[in-house]
Amino acid sequence: MAGAHVRLEGSGRAPKRGAVRVGDIDPGEAVEVTVTVRRHARPVDFDTVKRTLGRFGLTVHAEYPATGSLIMRGTAAQIEDAFKAGLGVYSHGEDGLLRGREGDVHIPSELDGIVTGVFGLDQRRVARRSEHAGAMHPANAPAVNAPAADAPAAAPLGPAEFEQRYRFPDGDGAGQTVAIAEFGGGYFPDDVRAFCRTHGRSVPRVDTVSVGYTPMTPAEIAALSAEQQGPAIGESHEVMMDVEIVAGLCPGARISVFFAPFDQKGWIDMLDAVLAADPAPVTLCVSWGLAEDAPDWSAVALEEIDRRLEAAASRGITVCAATGDDGSGDQMHDANAHVHFPASSPFVLAVGGTMLDGADEVVWWNAPGDRSQHGGGSTGGGVSVKFPRPKWQDVRVKSRNAGATDGRVVPDVAALAGPPGYSLVFDGRPTMNGGTSAAAPLWAALIARIAAQAPHKPSAFLTPLIYTGQRGATGFTDITKGNNASPQPGFGYDAAAGFDAVSGWGVPDGKALLASLTQ
Repeated sequence: MAGAHVRLEGSGRAPKRGAVRVGDIDPGEAVEVTVTVRRHARPVDFDTVKRTLGRFGLTVHAEYPATGSLIMRGTAAQIEDAFKAGLGVYSHGEDGLLRGREGDVHIPSELDGIVTGVFGLDQRRVARRSEHAGAMHPANAPAVNAPAADAPAAAPLGPAEFEQRYRFPDGDGAGQTVAIAEFGGGYFPDDVRAFCRTHGRSVPRVDTVSVGYTPMTPAEIAALSAEQQGPAIGESHEVMMDVEIVAGLCPGARISVFFAPFDQKGWIDMLDAVLAADPAPVTLCVSWGLAEDAPDWSAVALEEIDRRLEAAASRGITVCAATGDDGSGDQMHDANAHVHFPASSPFVLAVGGTMLDGADEVVWWNAPGDRSQHGGGSTGGGVSVKFPRPKWQDVRVKSRNAGATDGRVVPDVAALAGPPGYSLVFDGRPTMNGGTSAAAPLWAALIARIAAQAPHKPSAFLTPLIYTGQRGATGFTDITKGNNASPQPGFGYDAAAGFDAVSGWGVPDGKALLASLTQ
């Protein structure tokens, strides 16, 4: 259908590095997009979008007025007529063949100023798991953190040991709902039962919620080709680690696991679903992300995701976001330091990682500090270049990037991510894992435990509260040793007394934090 179109501000996508366009999209292929509408949209705005896009043959599948989203469907030909996106089929290495685009989206001129984004046209990955399996013994750490050469590897820790180490409040999270975001993989309920049995915990209620993606079963993963199995198993490791950590620490809570595709649309749809959930969660754990300035993000995607994180914070939902496992470079491999998104959003609790060095807890760093360099990882942390420092974050940390403004600092807090790791069950067998995506669900579980012990207090977004008064000093154990330098850029941020950009305020003292929040 012909008609005047205008460029949609912030919609530009750079070519995906390593991806190759291999053909045109089938014009009859069914395509679903999420259309986002401006803040404070009125019903007439939604009517205008539906009427205008309806003329191109698009139909409404679902709508979320509270967050300004419309999910619409049509054929690829109809979608192309509506948005002039230049859709094609791209080969993305291990992710296979995906629909994609380059450049800008264009929208009908009637929607200029009403529609802020169109998501789902490009299926490229913008969710990388912050999970580190395998070699996690401190012998690979730099000299400042290295134990004696003949020190034996310590056994991974279970729920009871974390409760003791971080002084969790009493209880089991009863009456609370913990949400978990996942972007692929499978869910294995037998492993949750085996994990709980191993650690003497009751089995919690776990609900899976499909938001455009249905988690695979073990049988479905086994039926995949050898090439496909590797990524599916890795993603399933992430899922099961998140669920088991929360299950072990909050067996009385309800756990809702939201599964979405790993593209920009998946992020927005997942957050819309969480915000519409009943009962509402007290916390959302997000163990996935990507460098905030990675070229695969569109500018409008960061804005729309952050808008939904803001909505979560305003409703008292604390989103616990992992800061990544690749140190100061965050796999950008250039001369600058980078931080992870959504951890860099001012509307989340950014969670960094530590490791044990004998009796000491120090910043997590395993050589060379970047997983993509065929070695161990390290905690993400640093200063944002995308998000300004919020007023409540009154800390003195400067960016190490030449000429950069001093934006939002991450992490806010930390917990174990490196050696000796977390005791888990996967595929029916005992295993261990870690990374900042283990620290994030630990913090989500702690928040649920705190909320369960303070029912008379209104639910509130935690992050600004820990910067108020003396909470940063009284509710945490300070981490003062270590850094997060990765090979590129070759420098990082250092731990120090008080708040720093590798461990935030430190690791939790749960009972002291509860007391400070309920005074």
